[in-house]
Amino acid sequence: MRQSFHIYSRPREWDAAIRRELASWWYMALFGASALVIALSPSAHSRANLVAMARHIYTSTWRVLPWFTMASALFSLVLIRIVLVTALSYGLSQYALEMMVRVLVLELIPLSAAMFVALRAAFVFNAGAAVSAIKTGRPDEPVDFRDGVVPEVIASAFSVLSLAMVSSAIVLVLAYLNVYGLSPWGLMDYTRTVGRIFDPVVTTGFALKTIFFGLAVAVVPMAAMLELSRKDGVTRSAAPTTVQPGAMRLFFILLLIEAGSLAVKYI
Repeated sequence: MRQSFHIYSRPREWDAAIRRELASWWYMALFGASALVIALSPSAHSRANLVAMARHIYTSTWRVLPWFTMASALFSLVLIRIVLVTALSYGLSQYALEMMVRVLVLELIPLSAAMFVALRAAFVFNAGAAVSAIKTGRPDEPVDFRDGVVPEVIASAFSVLSLAMVSSAIVLVLAYLNVYGLSPWGLMDYTRTVGRIFDPVVTTGFALKTIFFGLAVAVVPMAAMLELSRKDGVTRSAAPTTVQPGAMRLFFILLLIEAGSLAVKYI
């Protein structure tokens, strides 16, 4: 079985553990690059792959879209009310709308969408797809990227993008209703404020961050599953136990992307 690195390991074991960890990260990078290249290849978009991709998108996106949208709307509504009441009490109501959009739409919604897809779709659904992509659990056989892996990777990335975009649009509507009510006369000030926030640099950064979130959610759990299956000869019955090692790595990458986005925008 694959050994993991612990800080309480004996010092003479640190070198081998560090090399194993670096090799694991390198395998994940190669897997992501291979999956991306094949996903962009026209040969990967055959009729059978498109049908499989549509089925995976339905499972990972359409079936959970209403529930995630409702949950994010309720959570966002609570935060909007808190920010609005706090800003009014301190006489800073002119900054309330901008703060709502920056905190919710630019930061919390994409991160929550990525973590939701990771927990529900990537860790569970990708684990089954990873094992099915390996022939009868034999680690010496090549992985079927085009038919078994790429549809899953595209579906998970698409799920993050879809959930983030739909939830962001609903949050923008809720922010307007809480600030201006049902009156149409605040539309000009609202569009001016939102347009000032979403300048070309911020919009590009928001899109890139969401895309990177989707790629991380799509690649990291699948790569961890395939690596362990390739090294340990994991069979279908043992598949659920191999999902956990990729979790901490994925959360670390998501936080790293978020920290990098904040540093670029505000430092």
